[in-house]
Amino acid sequence: MSINTERPAEALAVPTSSGTPVRRRRRRPPEITYSVLVFIGLLVVWQVVVKLFDVSNILVPAPTAVLESLVDGFQDGSLVTQSVVTLKEILIGFGIAVGSALISAVLITQFRAVERVLFPLLILTQTIPKVAMAPLLIVWFGIGISSKVLTVALIAFFPLLINAILGFRSAAYEQVEMLRSFGASRMQVMRHLQIPSALPHIFAGLEVAVILSVTGAVVAEFVGSSEGLGYLIQASNFTLDVARTFAVIVVLSAIGIALHAVVVQLGKWLVFWTATPTDTAGEI
Repeated sequence: MSINTERPAEALAVPTSSGTPVRRRRRRPPEITYSVLVFIGLLVVWQVVVKLFDVSNILVPAPTAVLESLVDGFQDGSLVTQSVVTLKEILIGFGIAVGSALISAVLITQFRAVERVLFPLLILTQTIPKVAMAPLLIVWFGIGISSKVLTVALIAFFPLLINAILGFRSAAYEQVEMLRSFGASRMQVMRHLQIPSALPHIFAGLEVAVILSVTGAVVAEFVGSSEGLGYLIQASNFTLDVARTFAVIVVLSAIGIALHAVVVQLGKWLVFWTATPTDTAGEI
């Protein structure tokens, strides 16, 4: 009776300097590949159902109609122009939220008096729905970019603040006391211990905040604006151009995905020491 001594296809024996073979797994396709395939399958089903049941474009346009509207919008420049307006609102508002949240987190975690006075007030402001604040901001600052930027900043501020506070407080108490016993100042403790400990939490908050920034910009444009992708959605709904509405939603999704990907990549570069086994599984 013969015995099959071949190794499975998934594992390859690679000799090392010590002579001991090390098994290496075959590289698997990225997880995004399966997501893309599922998304394409859903588009195919959507196209078939719309054509099969002859659904009106006023109700649900076919993916091909959305694609045509998307191409037309970029060719006539309307989608490009309005995307630039909305992207400017998102980036400025997000930048204000990041700066104010990080400064507030530092003050709250470093000074007990500031925590007792400032933190309850910040919690109080977060109990007010931002959608309810948007009309007031329009009244106070007009329909220009200022009201949109403030709405974005208010919506993106709190998730980042909470994550930053948790991050600064995640440094081990024993390590903080050890540095202080060696004569380290408050700034040195923050620089060498608390900030590195806080970075993973901060980037987790940034990932949430950047997505909420897109939502905040569109909500503000819905309330009152004369330009932007939110305004374009309202104009398309008024003319029953549902295909253009879907095209604008596609652009908004692309902006959100791109900004989120930028934040994630920055996190991988700056917080490289938090890599998990799943991040490096493809390299084994």
